[in-house]
Amino acid sequence: MSKIGLGCEPVLGSLTPLKKKEYRVTNRLQEGKRPLYAVVFNFIDSRYFNVFATVGGNRVTIYQCLEGGVIAVLQSYVDEDKDESFYTVSWACNIDGTPFAVAGGINGIIRVIDASNEKIHKSFVGHGDSINEIRTQPLKPSLVVSASKDESVRLWNVHTGICILVFAGAGGHRNEVLSVDFHPSDIYRIASCGMDNTVKIWSMKEFWTYVEKSFTWTDLPSKFPTKYVQFPVFLASIHTNYVDCNRWLGDFVLSKSVDNEIVLWEPKTKEHSPGEGTVDILQKYPVPECDIWFIKFSCDFHYNAAAIGNREGKIYVWELQSSPPVLLARLSHSQSKSPIRQTAMSFDGSTILSCCEDGTIWRWDVVSSAS
Repeated sequence: MSKIGLGCEPVLGSLTPLKKKEYRVTNRLQEGKRPLYAVVFNFIDSRYFNVFATVGGNRVTIYQCLEGGVIAVLQSYVDEDKDESFYTVSWACNIDGTPFAVAGGINGIIRVIDASNEKIHKSFVGHGDSINEIRTQPLKPSLVVSASKDESVRLWNVHTGICILVFAGAGGHRNEVLSVDFHPSDIYRIASCGMDNTVKIWSMKEFWTYVEKSFTWTDLPSKFPTKYVQFPVFLASIHTNYVDCNRWLGDFVLSKSVDNEIVLWEPKTKEHSPGEGTVDILQKYPVPECDIWFIKFSCDFHYNAAAIGNREGKIYVWELQSSPPVLLARLSHSQSKSPIRQTAMSFDGSTILSCCEDGTIWRWDVVSSAS
């Protein structure tokens, strides 16, 4: 169990924006009546940096951000099960570079949609309950990881359809897993968090031969020797309530609970005693009225900034590379009152998208950037 280091008082960010960046609403779309739970830009392929996907109900929609606030609909996938409710979507790609949108939700089935022909490439069945988040390995974008209500995290190969690893068991989560993320440079590491109020860091290092084997497997995916990873290498109890979003910031971790804040901390693992170590809590980024679960923040490609919505339809944009934390912008609009479930920041952070409980998508663009 991790211990929080003494003598390290976290630096708290001020909610007075330094007016570094000014954004304005350039578009608002009403996608449908059902809540939209996720929106994500495609950072996997430089040809599609301005393409994004949303999910809500049984629909996955792919859009393109164009000049002047224009949002063009490129394609839409409607699941055959009208009771499906997608909660998450991630961009991935086949080994030949074909772009995939990978979505999952209440049915516990992961749909891999081939965006080049608008057809289902694969469907992954394995989770015993709904899927709360899917993330893609940036260094190997045909690997995705999924976090589920069934208390497990699973690693998949979208090319072959194989479930390679299951992170669950004796040392696993004890309630719904709400979020998961791959380390940006250490290909073996992932972090997951959930309703058991913990963040767990897992290593795939000793199972990496199975990951490699998944690319050359020619038999049925069901015959693959899927391995269980039962113990994380690190366990952190930073928060006292549900943790519904975590992202790596280099070797640090950003995690968000329903306590109206994002916390930046450093896991300090002990080399010879897995699961143990200490935590240095470095900074806290306040987010008012953010006390309901399933509100996820997003970052630009280089992790210069993070954007997070709240239950009142407002967005807070925090600079991540400064100490103390600097609030870059607080975005609000008289007609944006619905809870924002997720934001998406464009590659350079100049565009912020939000998807809302009322089925709307909002687009904000930078007006000026005064230093």
